[in-house]
Amino acid sequence: MTMGYDFRFTHFEHDHLITAFTTSWSAPSNIALVKYWGKKEVQIPCNPSVSFTLRECRTQTTIQFDLQSSKKEEILFSIQYEGQPAPSFAPKITEFLKRIKPYVPFLTHYHLTIDTCNTFPHSSGIASSASSMAALAAGIVALEEKLNPSLTKEEQTNKCSFLARLGSGSAARSVEGPIILWGNHPESPNSSDLFGVKLAVYDNVFASYHDTVLLVDQGQKIVSSTVGHNLMHNHLYASTRFEQARENYSQLLKIFSKGDLVAFVDLVEQEALSLHAMMLTSSPSYLLMQPNTLRIIEEVRAFRKKSGLHLAFTLDAGANVHLLYPDAEAEKTRRFIENNLRQYCQDNALIHDRIGMGIKNT
Repeated sequence: MTMGYDFRFTHFEHDHLITAFTTSWSAPSNIALVKYWGKKEVQIPCNPSVSFTLRECRTQTTIQFDLQSSKKEEILFSIQYEGQPAPSFAPKITEFLKRIKPYVPFLTHYHLTIDTCNTFPHSSGIASSASSMAALAAGIVALEEKLNPSLTKEEQTNKCSFLARLGSGSAARSVEGPIILWGNHPESPNSSDLFGVKLAVYDNVFASYHDTVLLVDQGQKIVSSTVGHNLMHNHLYASTRFEQARENYSQLLKIFSKGDLVAFVDLVEQEALSLHAMMLTSSPSYLLMQPNTLRIIEEVRAFRKKSGLHLAFTLDAGANVHLLYPDAEAEKTRRFIENNLRQYCQDNALIHDRIGMGIKNT
């Protein structure tokens, strides 16, 4: 319970439940500016993070809820990805449903048929778990709203973020947009470790930012984000990293209010490299960046110095590079990307995206 919200659900008798319900939701990915890396039990971040919500990189999920003849001990489900059975997804969803059961106990009366797909490559560092868990949570909250119509819009939104977080921490930031904070910070009194909140104060230049994702590697990551987070528990530099993130959030608030594009570039690139430095110095250590990742970084820095434009790179937990740039500089920046950077992408693949909003009922 936090901020006056109680995320538990009052138990309903079987006779009062809906026999069948189908709902479809689309949820966006997000790109963190201040990174979250390291968490406590259960899915509580060791530092606050803030992200841009994306528009085009999304997960579309349809859930069919069928009432069973009797209540089950666990929540039963089947999962399809792009219309085909996806047993490899089952363990993560099983763990997610186990975690959320105390807050949505009515689900033990249902069988869930889940059908999902992405507009971007799965498991390649574009936060597919964030968008997928946000979409799944949105469908579950939609059923709860049918069972309890007194839920306010704010309560639905916060519970969706709360539930999504229990599947993937960064999913807490994929429910709303355009700029979302997740994690307690003294300079944001409404902040919470339990769900994401919208940032309200920022220069309008940031609300129209672009994000071009360079797909350096569209395959499975060699080390999952879950493993990476766990390696922070005994990391030599963990406490320093958490303090750096808290301070960078404070700085980002000033950058947002002033519209300081130069400082924005410096901060988001520092955050990206700090994230990967934690991976390089973990025990065991690992490297997710690839040679073309580094080539792109070098090209971006040279372009910025030559052009005076405010193109910034950032990275999530993968080899792909997110290029952030203001709308007023989009034409020249896009030309540079096409002429100089597309060649470093696997199969010349990239995604032109921009800042967007959150979940949508489809």
